[in-house]
Amino acid sequence: MSNLKSTISFFGYGKTTRALAKKLGVSSFYDDNVSKPHQDEEGNYLKPSSEFEAKYSTCEIPSPGMTPSHKLIKEAKNLISEYDYFADSMPPSVWISGTNGKTTTTQMIQTLLASHGSLAGGNIGTPLAELDENASLWILETSSFTLHYTNKAVPQIYVLLPITPDHLYWHGSMSEYEEAKLKPLKMMSEGDAVLIPSKYKDYPTKAMKICYENNEDLEEYFNIDSSKLKFKGAFLQDALLALGVSKILFDECDYDLINSMSLDAHRQEELHDKKGRLWVNDSKATNLDASLQAILAYKDKPLSLILGGDDKGVDLRPLFLELKGLDLNIFAIGKNESILLALAKEFELNIEGCKTLEIACEKIRQEEDTNRTVLLSPAAASLDQFSSYGQRGDEFKRFALL
Repeated sequence: MSNLKSTISFFGYGKTTRALAKKLGVSSFYDDNVSKPHQDEEGNYLKPSSEFEAKYSTCEIPSPGMTPSHKLIKEAKNLISEYDYFADSMPPSVWISGTNGKTTTTQMIQTLLASHGSLAGGNIGTPLAELDENASLWILETSSFTLHYTNKAVPQIYVLLPITPDHLYWHGSMSEYEEAKLKPLKMMSEGDAVLIPSKYKDYPTKAMKICYENNEDLEEYFNIDSSKLKFKGAFLQDALLALGVSKILFDECDYDLINSMSLDAHRQEELHDKKGRLWVNDSKATNLDASLQAILAYKDKPLSLILGGDDKGVDLRPLFLELKGLDLNIFAIGKNESILLALAKEFELNIEGCKTLEIACEKIRQEEDTNRTVLLSPAAASLDQFSSYGQRGDEFKRFALL
């Protein structure tokens, strides 16, 4: 697509678009945060969004997070995604999507396939423009935002984790969110393969479908012995899917190699306080399903559960329905504290309003039962009180060790 160099327009001055510009040469960016036209240190032209004129552009590439309702998106006549830009030059690829577990599954697949010359990128942190197009395989964590704008590029293997409500403000509805996640199936061909929740077994595609309802389905289909894996809860499913990809491509199932992988911080990260009590930092659980997976992983012991933050308008009733019958005390924090208090009353669950994470941790330290597992799994984003879920998790660990 080198013929587009002189007339390409980038929407949003973000990591993805800047990486593409570095590959292409001096480019034009249109961004809401730019008030006056100027050039950056690399010579790129940064302009206010209002200055975009579609008649002078033959190709527009948006930052993935730009919403479909944005004025620039509506004005674009030749809109393509980052993935579509590389559609003709992309090596064989494995895409990973779904609501939760994308990053971990991508990392696991890369761990298993690195010796075969694979490279990992996409939403995991490395833009496609920074990946070697001569690599044998690309392993791409793929967001619903990117999929919405992608109409040409396709994976050879598509790993779709379960889809649960998230980013509804962006897509407009749960059905639109699901449709974005399922979009690659329509473009895949015979010889391609998709690992997909059984809920979507009838979704049309020419690719070979490998459907799963639960971990047992994956174990049986790929003949994997999960007792040889160190992972539990949601991470076990991630590992089974990663091993499934390795089996499809190379007929390999290396338990030792995948077990050597360390999980990222803030994902069911365990530590013990001075009294030996277990504290679990699952701050990265920013939505309902991620929290539910963590809660189920620790349900065999009484729980002190910290919930709350910015729930992005998602109905949390399904989570509270699953909490009924468990031995747990809930400590509510953040922007949606009043919603959590009302739901706990509705479902007759123990709860304390704490406003902040610090107060919640202080109340938990005062509990006499040190056999209770303390779980921070907020089912909400962190930006109402923190700069990131990482800061929220770091603060939790600091309070745990006081």
